[in-house]
Amino acid sequence: MIRDGQKVKVDFIGKLDNGAEFSNSYMVGEPFEFMMGDGTMLAAFEDAVRAMAVGDTVNVRIPCEKAYGPYDESLVERVPASMFPDAQNLEIGKFIVIETPAESIRARFIKAEEGWLYFDRNHELAGEDLLFEITLVDVADSGNK
Repeated sequence: MIRDGQKVKVDFIGKLDNGAEFSNSYMVGEPFEFMMGDGTMLAAFEDAVRAMAVGDTVNVRIPCEKAYGPYDESLVERVPASMFPDAQNLEIGKFIVIETPAESIRARFIKAEEGWLYFDRNHELAGEDLLFEITLVDVADSGNK
């Protein structure tokens, strides 16, 4: 059993129910490395990896509730266009970072309408069940490799 604090290397392909790929470590050309338990990966992804042995490949379905949550309409916000001097340069579908005195907010610009701009603060995979094919490539203690 793989423990928190161990470094693991995995190859994986992440897809949506419709077959669209959203992540693929093979395209990067090397396995993805992360420390178990550090929050880099979804807990459900880590749970699948914990039970694996080097060389194993598993297919895992992570429901949206255990991934990025259900889509939340309340996270779509309407902001006066006058608050954005470069509003005409915003591209629909693109993510921006909005700096406030309290925090940085990542949001996707979804539309402009009658002096208002609409931003969606949901994670881009919110509401989606995720399908992963994971191959465990290597496991090491945190002090090694």
